[in-house]
Amino acid sequence: MHRFSLKTRLIVILAIVLFLAFFVTSVVNYRISKQAVHEEILTSTLPLTTDTIYSEIQSDLIRPTYVSSLMANDTFLKDWTTDGEQDLDKIVRYLREIRDRYGFFTSFFVSAKSRNYYYYDGVLKKISPEDAHDVWFYNFIQSGRDVDLDVDTNQAADNVLTIFINHRVRDADGELLGVTGVGLKMDMVAQMVRSYQERYKRNIFFVDRAGVIQVHADRNMVEAHTLADLPGVSGIAREITEVRAVSRDLGYAHDGRDYLLTARYIPEFDWILVVEQNETLALATARRNLVHTVAVGFVASILVIAVCIFTVNAFQGRLEILAATDFLTGVANRREFEQRFARALVRREARHGELTLILLDIDDFKLLNDRLGHLEGDRVLKDVAAKALSVIRKDDVLARWGGDEFIILTESDTAQAAAVAERLRQAVAETSVSAPVEPEATPLGISCGLAAYRAGDTLDSLIQRADEAMYGAKREKSA
Repeated sequence: MHRFSLKTRLIVILAIVLFLAFFVTSVVNYRISKQAVHEEILTSTLPLTTDTIYSEIQSDLIRPTYVSSLMANDTFLKDWTTDGEQDLDKIVRYLREIRDRYGFFTSFFVSAKSRNYYYYDGVLKKISPEDAHDVWFYNFIQSGRDVDLDVDTNQAADNVLTIFINHRVRDADGELLGVTGVGLKMDMVAQMVRSYQERYKRNIFFVDRAGVIQVHADRNMVEAHTLADLPGVSGIAREITEVRAVSRDLGYAHDGRDYLLTARYIPEFDWILVVEQNETLALATARRNLVHTVAVGFVASILVIAVCIFTVNAFQGRLEILAATDFLTGVANRREFEQRFARALVRREARHGELTLILLDIDDFKLLNDRLGHLEGDRVLKDVAAKALSVIRKDDVLARWGGDEFIILTESDTAQAAAVAERLRQAVAETSVSAPVEPEATPLGISCGLAAYRAGDTLDSLIQRADEAMYGAKREKSA
């Protein structure tokens, strides 16, 4: 079974650690950001937005509410009603002046005595409990409230959807004289709500206690849909309509998205303000940051791993060279030579080729080293190694075997190996050693011994025969 090298395992482990570190850190940061955004929306952003919108709604609707209150307390209107509603032109001029002065869509007065519905162009009709359009009047009178908002079609203006601000009119004794007020065109109110939505990036609408939509940016929703008709919101419709004293924070999920909303009761209108926010969209920035962080982490991890691979390879290469090279001469060391010999032996057995060892040492090197010093002796060793490299073939292996001994492995017969040894002997003989302490240069010489591989030979047996041959050559020189 193939096993990965230590270097490969180190790189894989480093990559896993880096990727996991970046991924886990990114996910944890995203979860923290998500929780922070959730808390921020619920505890700060949404309530503050709701309060601001509530204040602005009050500001936008306070004027018509105030005007309807002034009308309800106007002595002219009370006197005109008490005097029997005699002069129609007076009430028409009065209502028209109210409408034009304040820019309202309509202004009206409904007499409790005559049941006449007066508006800025005259008498619209007599109201009746049997008329579905007049139910609002009787409901308002029965409610006991002084002021009320009601969404209805305006019969005086082609049934345009209108928000009516109704106010009860009483005489000095507190007896009911009728109901007066003004109307705002629903399109104008819808535009006002749309401006809030664009400004605060929230969905905003109003519902009554029954959950019927009263104000919405989409006027087709008004009085036509309830909370129960809204996807997702239908599940929390009851909680919304039960809001009274304080606002309530709620949430729901729809189509894989999370929504948060705040419902606030508006006692002045007896409506509930709903401000809704898409939490999933609010988290889009956090998700983008997550993707960016993971991407940056991935790129950074790749760069770190690449640097590590380059560094490990560089140091491994240097270590391999140091492990296989003699530090002084730069040729192969004993360990590397043994490995190269083992591989050559496999090739020799596969091809039935020749294999010959050349063992050599420098003549009288110890005397030379003692006389001239170790520095000069080291230089001699380097020179001999360089000469040997220059004469051997590309496939031959040269190694320093120890001290002043070198060994050459050549995949050839003894005749070819002898030619290599002779070339080396001649190259070394052409050099000499000189030093400041020596008056004359000292010639160099080497002795070589050859041993051809025989069946069953080991490296030790080959070296032993080559060593014997080398010392034989030394004896011949000294004879």
